[in-house]
Amino acid sequence: MKGRFMIATVMAVVFMMGGCAQESGTKESGKVRVTATIGQIGDAVKEIGGDRVEVQTLMGPGVDPHLYKAKQSDIGKLQEADLIFYSGLHLEGKMLEVLQKVNESKPAYAISESIPKERLRADEANDAAVDPHVWFDIELWKIAVGEVRDGLIKEDPAHEQEYRKNTEAYYDRLDELKKYAEEKIGSIPPEQRVLVTAHDAFHYFGDAYDMEVMGLQGLSTDAEYGLGDVQGLVETLAEREIKAVFVESSISEKSITAVMEGVRKKGKDIDLGGELYSDAMGKEGTETGTYVGMYKHNVDTIVKALK
Repeated sequence: MKGRFMIATVMAVVFMMGGCAQESGTKESGKVRVTATIGQIGDAVKEIGGDRVEVQTLMGPGVDPHLYKAKQSDIGKLQEADLIFYSGLHLEGKMLEVLQKVNESKPAYAISESIPKERLRADEANDAAVDPHVWFDIELWKIAVGEVRDGLIKEDPAHEQEYRKNTEAYYDRLDELKKYAEEKIGSIPPEQRVLVTAHDAFHYFGDAYDMEVMGLQGLSTDAEYGLGDVQGLVETLAEREIKAVFVESSISEKSITAVMEGVRKKGKDIDLGGELYSDAMGKEGTETGTYVGMYKHNVDTIVKALK
């Protein structure tokens, strides 16, 4: 009940203050004020907008967007923004209604929904849903990032060429990142390219680099897992003698710890391969607080554990 009341409060204030927010952005600071939901999107806005933007992110390090609920402090960030960028594809499940309502008073772009549907992965557990973790396929992420460019150009057409130039430079960096990942992951023997994590966030990554991916939970951490799920994964890991499993920075280690204990009880060795960034990035100001740095960290951690 408390959560529903908070969402209603956020929506009501956004409606009342929407007009004021639109007047207070670029005219005062000379910059486009942007609010992004997750760190990956916020980082893309900074790369493309450069000195022309001021960026606030709702969900910081260690925050799970699947379970995130609108907070009182989010009201100001939504009010102050000229533009809002979010993922869509139900990643921000509990904030979806708020974000859709905000779009009635100011531009709010669901950037991942610009990706052609035929290139999205289906949710095996729900025919009506798709996998929202598109940033793990760099080619798909470039499509989504194009929505950031287009949104900034529409809001601030006077600096269109700058936004386009920054986007092309960012695409070049992403192409280099893809080559880096292909070379590193390619050094793992094919039979050892098995990535096991707490939830199914890495299937796009697996598709991109020919890795088998297993997760204890489904695409959303909002889904429950039970003893049968743990036991099933334990049986698979023990039978195939998988070397390592990984925890995620935005999810409790409890579930993966239970899996590891089960494998060891069967007399098999298994290591904790390290922490990966899935739905959230690292702290701002650190290497993993950027998309490129986060991606490289994941690649290096996976290779070190599985090679």
